[in-house]
Amino acid sequence: MLGLFSSRVLGLVREVLLAFVGGAGAATDVLAVAFRGPNLVQNLLGEQALSASFVPVYSRFLAEGRAREARRFAGAAFGILALTAASLALAGVVLARWLVIALAPGFHDDPVRFEAAIDSMRLIFPMTAVLVLSSWCLAVLTSHRRFFLPYFAPVLWNASLVGALVWLACRPGTAPGVRELVLIVSGAALAGGVLQLVVQLPATLRLVGGLDPRPALAAPGVRPALRTFGPALLGRGVVQLSGWLDLILGSWLATGALAALNYAQRLHALPLALFGTSFAVVDLPELARMGNDQDAARRRVASSFAAAAFLTVPASVGLMLFGLPIVRAIYERGRFGSDASWLVYGVLAAYSAGLLPTVASRLRQNLFYAAGDTRTPALVALGRVILAASVGALLMLWLDRFEISELVGLDGGTTDSGARAGAVGLAAGSALGAWFELWTLGYRLDRKYGAKAELPWARATMAGGLALGSSLPALGVWLLVPALPAVILGPTLVVVFASVYLGTGWGLRLPEARGLLGQVAALAGRRGAGSP
Repeated sequence: MLGLFSSRVLGLVREVLLAFVGGAGAATDVLAVAFRGPNLVQNLLGEQALSASFVPVYSRFLAEGRAREARRFAGAAFGILALTAASLALAGVVLARWLVIALAPGFHDDPVRFEAAIDSMRLIFPMTAVLVLSSWCLAVLTSHRRFFLPYFAPVLWNASLVGALVWLACRPGTAPGVRELVLIVSGAALAGGVLQLVVQLPATLRLVGGLDPRPALAAPGVRPALRTFGPALLGRGVVQLSGWLDLILGSWLATGALAALNYAQRLHALPLALFGTSFAVVDLPELARMGNDQDAARRRVASSFAAAAFLTVPASVGLMLFGLPIVRAIYERGRFGSDASWLVYGVLAAYSAGLLPTVASRLRQNLFYAAGDTRTPALVALGRVILAASVGALLMLWLDRFEISELVGLDGGTTDSGARAGAVGLAAGSALGAWFELWTLGYRLDRKYGAKAELPWARATMAGGLALGSSLPALGVWLLVPALPAVILGPTLVVVFASVYLGTGWGLRLPEARGLLGQVAALAGRRGAGSP
């Protein structure tokens, strides 16, 4: 969680600088498209599918003391990934023009955005190949219970982008044009990807005990892993697939819609990663080591859900209630104006409604993956994508008729882009799809495990009531001092809300609050004592 937090916070700094330099306009629309295609490949081929197929097999080899087989399997997996990633990167460079047409057909009538997106994608696809290999390092390290380094490594990727954006922001002269901004950011992303891989390689190679990168299908565990890899592309990659469809649909909306979706997703991704990914990543290798002990696996997932819900539910409530001052504190400066803040807040609030089911679905998927079943989550994920895209398309067409300034009563003279609300509809469809996925996974688990697969929803309900009660002091602060500068008001509300929530949980002796704060205190004590 600490590694994820460090990376995500620097990612927010990156987005703040990007909003300052590029606003919510043509350049940020282009970057949203150019990154989406390669990132889809990276997330599907890399961390998402690799976690579902590689980690269970490799973790079982380790648990059974079969170090030689584990080393051969890891080397073969690296070779297969390297060959596949390099081929896809080359194809992406060659087919960049057609990929932009497929990902953002609405750009075809806008030569500036269209050509800039093509140039950017030709830099970002090679970055994708490097980051896929970085995901191999992540899978090895997490299987050995080394979690901090692989989730801290993206800090270097973000740092490369932050450095480029700071240089652009401080450079004297006129603001960068669309193509210049896009190319500088894309080049920095490629350099950052190389750094992210290089920092993980030494520790990974030591744990593997040497590397034979031949893509040998006959190596132990390779064929079973490949059989589960295909369905895992869809099961683990549902968020990316849904985002890809949002990108296509959003390209037909008013200028700035894609940028608003991107900015909101960055904020939404912070609690999702901290409270969803962190628990799911730690759980998967442990569930794989449990083998056929279904009772132990059920207890592990139920415990993880209770702990994750204690943090996820207040994050969802907080983003819905205080999302506007948070967005203003982070983004509203430079070319990013009032109506852009309202649009990003609307999208963020809609995404937040699906935060808890997305986290719970990741935990439930692990039960299938640990048992070698990637087909069931894949079919459920397909249903989620279809439902989210269908509902989102209908809502976006309806909402895009309304200007944000009209909906919230902003003075037209203070707004900057005439932003429309269509992007909120896409986010609402995504949230509905998340609840559908969670319910369907639960139904399939009930058929497999019976009542043993049930999650402790009472703990989530308790967290919801506690979060609503804890929001009252923060709302009071907002009402008393509404004229505070956004950069002060946003963080103040977050600190008040979080402090009251955690303090009340501690006072009520909730085990999740006691466990969390106890771990923080223990970590601080060890660091203060000079322990590693």
